[in-house]
Parts: sequence; structure tokens; C-alpha cells
Amino acid sequence: MNRTTLSLIAGTAALAAVTGFAALTEPAAPATDTTKAAKAAAVLPVERTSLLCPAPSSSDLAETTYTSFTPVTKGTGSDGTAELQSATGQSADAGSAADDEKKTAAKPVLTPKTPGTPVTGETSGGEAPALVGTAEGRFAPGWTLQETTQVAAGTGRGLLGVTCTAPDTEFWFPGVSTAADRTDYVHLTNPDDSAAVADIELYGKDGAVATTVGEGLTIPAHSSEPILLSTLTDEKQDDLTVHVNVRSGRVGAAVQALDDKLGGDWLAASTDPAGSLVVPGIPKDATAVRLVAFAPDDADADLKVQLASASGLITPAGQETLHVKAGMTTAVDLGDITRGEPGSLVLTPTDRSVPVVAAVRVVRGKGEKQESAFIPAASPVGTRASAADNGAKNATLSLTAPQGTAKVKVTASAGSAGGTTASQTYTIKSGTTQDVQLPVPAGLKGTYALTVEPLTDTPVYASRTLTQAIGGVPGFTIQTLPDDRGTVAVPQAEEDLTVLQK
Repeated sequence: MNRTTLSLIAGTAALAAVTGFAALTEPAAPATDTTKAAKAAAVLPVERTSLLCPAPSSSDLAETTYTSFTPVTKGTGSDGTAELQSATGQSADAGSAADDEKKTAAKPVLTPKTPGTPVTGETSGGEAPALVGTAEGRFAPGWTLQETTQVAAGTGRGLLGVTCTAPDTEFWFPGVSTAADRTDYVHLTNPDDSAAVADIELYGKDGAVATTVGEGLTIPAHSSEPILLSTLTDEKQDDLTVHVNVRSGRVGAAVQALDDKLGGDWLAASTDPAGSLVVPGIPKDATAVRLVAFAPDDADADLKVQLASASGLITPAGQETLHVKAGMTTAVDLGDITRGEPGSLVLTPTDRSVPVVAAVRVVRGKGEKQESAFIPAASPVGTRASAADNGAKNATLSLTAPQGTAKVKVTASAGSAGGTTASQTYTIKSGTTQDVQLPVPAGLKGTYALTVEPLTDTPVYASRTLTQAIGGVPGFTIQTLPDDRGTVAVPQAEEDLTVLQK
């Protein structure tokens, strides 16, 4: 920016509002000298959001639904658009006339009509591509996309779901596997006009795992690459952590974990490494829970393991603590830890704080009718979060407040094909997890979205479980609800003409 030709202050306010790109900036601590303290930041809606959805399945039996939802946000204008298109159907630049014609001819999978009402799109078979979504104006703040797939038979059969994510440069996935009965893919999607370069690192029980082609992987512009983990190494390990580090550009990343006997689901990235973690919303009827953790730094981590149950924080007998060696993946079976009540895992340091990442694998059902899903450690709901694609009877919302009692407002949107909004306020007692009785839109037709808004400062964590019986198997999928980053803090400032003299 040329300071002699452009007002620095005016440029700051405009640029922050336009390029907030679904990011929320915390205001700095107030200065001690009030004459120098900056004015309070204005919190404005973001004006553009980008989301990436991985290719849903390679099975010919796959039936996939995409659901888009933007909550109504104060301060937005009347203009805006949003659409979801094939990641490979977009021209990287103006290019040739043929490229322009191809881009024009590409039909969006879905196009939202108005904030506050979900819209759905469908596809079937194993050829569905990865998708890129872009929302601008009034559709951008808090925009969420849900990809839900039913697979009737074969490896990974069951219900698979994932919240489409914003592109980024680093991802941690504890809980992947190269075992003989697992087929795990890391999906990398590049939405930009230039190629991205990424490294995929694997860490097992003994540390870093040697890989053959994990470094310097090129993801071409406007493309998606599913990378089979077993092609990166000959080692067969039940529990691994994948680290995706993007050297150049940015990508969307998710892991599709498919099991020969236990179905499959998407594993979303864990929240950033931290000394304390929360894994929210383990179903009350879980028959097996396996915790996988990894310490990326050069120090061991000792964690206290607690379950935030319906009645309060409890320590599982025999699993009071977890020692995680530096650079190594540690896994522990917690069995049917919830014992008929909803719960959330709370991991805290026993002594000094060492950053870790974590996720759990949850199994429901018995014998040959078992299905599995994953819950990564999550960040708090923050200001607001939404989950789309909820039916009248197939959705469960779990809320937990490990550090203190919290009040939470939950709003059910209008239905995708009809219905009116409804809301309810809940009190979540300190250290507990509650499966709340959901408000369902009156006259509901189609599916609806849930929006969670904490009314107190106490951190609240949330996850949403969808269930669907598929061939007698209790299919399910779980998505966490981190802050939707629908607003950005823009500093208030005054024009200072002295910058023109510098």
C-alpha cells in the first residue's frame, strides 16, 4: 500500500471488512494510557466465505446430499450470492473461449435463495467430484455446508458426514490407520488458480513413519487429490496421526476412514494443538470408544482424562491419566465409557501444559451390525455455530460446559421445503454434557439447520449426531460445531494526515 496516495486508516477499515474471509480477530488488551488507547473495534459481518467439500465416495451405491445454510446476521446488506460447484469445473483464469464456455456451462450443485432457510442438492454414484463453495455479501457470515452420504454395502458402508471446511495451510488428523482392514484416504482440494504443494507426515507409536512419496505433493489448481495412506508406507499400524503441512498455496483437507467390518466416516481435523482439549458429544449408546492423541512438540504430555457426563465430571476407572510421548501417537480403549448417558472427554495437563491433538473413534451396534464415526477435539462454539441437514427425528445436539454453568440459545431454522423457525434456551451445568430436546420447526418439510449461540461467557462445546438405519445397521455420523467466524473485528480509527509526510 502506498501511504502517500491512500489514507491508511480508511484502507484498514475497508480491507478488514472485505477480506475478513470468515476469520475472527480478538481485540488487543486495552492500553494503560487512555489517551493512546485505540477505540473499540467494530464487529462487522464477513463479506466473503469459501468452503471446500471432498469427493463423497467411490462407491456406486453412494447417495449424497449437500445442504447449505446461512444464519440471518445483523448488519448485512441486501445483496449477495452463494453457489456450490465442482472443484474441477472452474477455469483457472480467463483462458480460452473454450474455458470460459466450460465455466459458464457448469451447473451449480446448489444455489441458496435466502439466508435463514436451508437449500439442498443431491448426487449419486461414485463419480461425484469435490466441490468448491463461495458465498458473498449477505450469504457469507456463518455460511455452513454439510455433505452427508449413505452407502448401503461394501467397505465403509453406513452413514458418512462432513462439514465442508475453509482452505488452510496446516491440519492434524489423529486416529487414521494403515491396518489391513482399513482403507484411509487424505483428500486434498485446491480451490485456487495456482498449484499447491503439501507434505503428508505420518506418526505412529514409535514416532515418525518413513514415507515414500509423502513430501512435496503437488495439488494442481482447481483440483482434488484423494491420497491412499497405505501407498505412502509399508507399515501396518492401527493408530496413526497425519500431519498435512502446506508449503505453497492452501488446501481443504479431510480424511475418509473406511473399515471392512465397522463401516466408515469422515475424520475432520483436530483443533490446533493445545494443552487442554475437549472432545464433545460421545453418544450415550456407544459400545466402544478409542482415544488417540499425539504431542507434536519435543516434550512428553501427561493428561488427566475425565468424562463430562450428564451428572458432572467423572474419572474413568483405570484410565485416570494418559501419557503421550513426544512425537508419538498414543491410543487407549475406553470401552463403553458413557454407560447410557451422553458424555464428552475433557483432557487437561496433570502438571505442565504441553500442546496435543486428539480424536476419538466411536462404535455403535453389536456383532455384524456395527458402525463407526469419529469426533476430533474441537474449539468452543464461541459467538455462534450452525449445523445443517437435520431431520425431524434423526438429529441429536450435545452441549457441554466443562468450566462453568452456561446458558445457550438454540434456534431451528425454517425447513428446506417449508416450516417456521423455533428456538429454545438451555442451561448447561458446570462439568456436564446434555443432549438437549431440540426445537423443531412448526410444519417442517425437508431438513432444517440448528444454530447455537452461547448467552454467557463460559466456553461451550457442541456436536451434532445424525442417525439413519441402513440395511439394519445403526448408521451415524458426528460433526463438531466450532465458531462459524461469521464476523470480523475492524479497528475504529481516525484519519492521520501526518502519514503523508513520512
